[in-house]
Formats: sequence, C-alpha cells, structure tokens
Amino acid sequence: MRLNKYIAQAGLASRRKADEITLNGNVKINGVTVKELGYDVKDGDVVSVNGITIKSQQSKIYLMLNKPKGYITSLKDEKDRLVVTSLLTDIEERLYPIGRLDYDTSGLLLITNDGELANKLAHPKHGVPKTYRARVMGIISNERLAALRNGVDIGGFVTSKAGVKLIRQANNYAVVEITIKEGRNRQIRKMFSAVGNKVVELERIAVGELYVGRLKEGHYRKLTKDEVEYLMKI
Repeated sequence: MRLNKYIAQAGLASRRKADEITLNGNVKINGVTVKELGYDVKDGDVVSVNGITIKSQQSKIYLMLNKPKGYITSLKDEKDRLVVTSLLTDIEERLYPIGRLDYDTSGLLLITNDGELANKLAHPKHGVPKTYRARVMGIISNERLAALRNGVDIGGFVTSKAGVKLIRQANNYAVVEITIKEGRNRQIRKMFSAVGNKVVELERIAVGELYVGRLKEGHYRKLTKDEVEYLMKI
C-alpha cells in the first residue's frame, strides 16, 4: 500500500497532508526515516509518525474466485503470463491469493488482504481439506481408488489418506472427486499418475465447506459473513 494511503487509513491525515509529513522527515519505516512519497508499505513494515507507531485501518476483503485455466496464482509474472489478480477489475486494494492453483488447473481460489488468515489457511499444519474434480484417462479400478484413498508415493513422498469418490466411468475416461489436506506441487496429478491414470482436466471445487457452486469461470464474489467466520474458525 502506498505510504500516504497507509497514513490516511490510520486516521492521521489526508493523503496530501501525509505527503507533507513524509517530505518533512517525520515518517520512519522500520526505524529509518523515509522521504520517498511512492514508498510501498509491505506486510511486516513498522510505520511511525513523529515517533508514534501507527497502523492502517484498512478494511479486510475476502473473495472467492473461480480461476480459469491459463492463469498463474501470482501477483506478477516474469514470463508475462496472465495472473489471477488481473481478473479483479473493480478492486483497488492490493490483494493476494491464499495458496496456489496450477496454471492448467481451474476452480476455487480464495483471495484476501488479511495476511494473518492467509498464512493460517495456507500452512500445512492446519490441514484445511481441499476437494478437486479430476477427469482422467482410462479405466480407474477399485484397486486404484483404494490406493489413492490409502496414500501413494509421488516421488519420495507418500500422500496421506484421501477422500476419493468415483463420479463417472466411461470407456476411455473417468471422473473422480478427491479430497486432500496437503498441498504438494501438482499433487493430484502426481497421485493419479502413480496409479496409472493421466489427468486431462482438473478443477478445485471446494476449500473446506466452501464450494465454488455456480460461480462462473473468471468471476468472483465477496464471501459472506458466515463464510469468513467459518474460515476464521478452521
């Protein structure tokens, strides 16, 4: 967040007055005087004005986005690929995704400016369940389903028990819902590969008890009060 906005949201002064205070040398960031008007206050920065530490009263925003394939879960990309935050066309605040979804995976992605909640939900120790719907090539036998449920080796790491449900089996493909509490890189794809099925389409449909439902790809909505409270509890 720009420094003048940070000071203004702390209720200390208008943005214009905040610029004057900064230019006068009355603002310190992490104990160092800053006169740069365009300074971007980052998470963890300690801002003080005239020796008094202030804190922005920035309102917290909690969004659910249905991420399309072809977007990366990042704020920027050195390869100029599309980023998920570019879909937030009418949001001025600086937001960031909770966790990640692969470039070629679609579905539910939570986005916020609440760093404390984001860190909690993303940390593996909390084991927040995430449910995916995978379309895989070939026949998926009961033995393969059992292996996925009990844990498979995905390259030096054996996955924990998972919830697995066969939704549809056709001649040359199957649709499976799978719930995991881990978040290894491309874990779902690696799990199916370990039992002999290639994932051709993957969508995350739920995080905990929050479901993407009928939210269209590329669209987003604000979480309800009950949904935010639920995330706080888990």
